[in-house]
Amino acid sequence: MNGRRLRLSEAEESSVSRFHLDTLVAIFLLLFCGIFLTASFSIRETSYASLGAEVWPRLILIFLTLLSFGYLVQSVRHHGRPEGAVPERRGLRQWFLRHLNAFWCFLWFGLFLLSLPHLGMLAGGVVFVYATLTSLGRRDWYGHLVHAAIAVMSVGTMWAIFTYGLKVFLPAGTVFFF
Repeated sequence: MNGRRLRLSEAEESSVSRFHLDTLVAIFLLLFCGIFLTASFSIRETSYASLGAEVWPRLILIFLTLLSFGYLVQSVRHHGRPEGAVPERRGLRQWFLRHLNAFWCFLWFGLFLLSLPHLGMLAGGVVFVYATLTSLGRRDWYGHLVHAAIAVMSVGTMWAIFTYGLKVFLPAGTVFFF
């Protein structure tokens, strides 16, 4: 070694910092889930419900804990980039392009929230799901058909479950009355 410090290449340095960041985020998520799961045991019981008020929060937290644990395992097993990988270019434009899908999702969700009083949950939800799938996925005629089918079936099923099964009043809108 001759008294010199070994310096990591840019790709190795990036993968090492990414490894630590992913591991720290996974540990934070597990702590978050543990704290809230513990807090769910102090939810008071109600006498009018057939299902306890603590059941759904616990189920969601258990599922989130399993996902966080999988994230931790994946971050520990990740060994960096394959040999010969080119390091990422940095800059505002590259950051924006790398996160473009997330920006599309936020844009469509914001427009969905703005259109909710006018279109209602059912029509607005179908438009939101279709627009999000189309902006993220295929844009040919087959993709449009698949996205439309997924949007109508998923939002329609959720709307029916909440409206008829759970008796929840969802926003009806002023353009369409369902």
